[in-house]
Amino acid sequence: MSRLHGTKDFWIGALRTEGPAFAAAVAEAPPETPVLSCPGWTVADLTLHLAAFYRWVHSFAGSGATTAPPKRPDLAELDPGSTPSQVWQHEFDQLMTLFDGLDPEAPAWNWAPQPKKAGFWPRRAAHETAVHRWDAQLAIAAGEPVEAKLAADGVSEVLDTWLPSGRRRTRGQWHGVVHLSAVDAAQEWYLRLRGEGVALLDTATIFDHDDHHARVQVSGTASDLLLALWGRVSFDTLDVLGDRTLLDGLRTG
Repeated sequence: MSRLHGTKDFWIGALRTEGPAFAAAVAEAPPETPVLSCPGWTVADLTLHLAAFYRWVHSFAGSGATTAPPKRPDLAELDPGSTPSQVWQHEFDQLMTLFDGLDPEAPAWNWAPQPKKAGFWPRRAAHETAVHRWDAQLAIAAGEPVEAKLAADGVSEVLDTWLPSGRRRTRGQWHGVVHLSAVDAAQEWYLRLRGEGVALLDTATIFDHDDHHARVQVSGTASDLLLALWGRVSFDTLDVLGDRTLLDGLRTG
């Protein structure tokens, strides 16, 4: 089983691409334009949501603290006379400055069952920005796929971070082995769903004697896999063989 090993430079490079692409998309849309992939949100809401995320991460990721920060607001507040795009740009620039000098091994809180290290946050910010860039482009009917290597790492993030943290879109009980394959990134993932739990597996371990549950295989581009896991597109847009009900246990967000 292959797996992309991302680095701080990889994720910062992704941010340097995805951030300006997000800014360009929102600049083309009136602030009140609906964001179809985020029901109830406008482009202004989406912009202030991402700005709030950047501001929140900036407030603690470089502090060396491993205690949980205050809960972040859904939307950043607008200063008098400022626009959502201006707020977003300021927070993006501030975060990039922090990340450029950040030691990924330094202590930093995160919400996942992983070591509390600062390297968690460039990765999280890169994927948050990439998915919301897609949202913003969809609002102007110009959605571009997420770059294959970045999307493959985004799939890994869902499987090694979001689902093990219990951050599923819906609660439920699922049992069986799922095989995901990103055809344009030469990557695949096997995971076992057991009730509310999930475990990533190596290919040599999945066909053990106690595995008697239904399986499903899903293949497609890394971008489509990522967007399906985030509920942006239907799994029907991918090639699916087997028990589709298991896929409900993979959606996050």
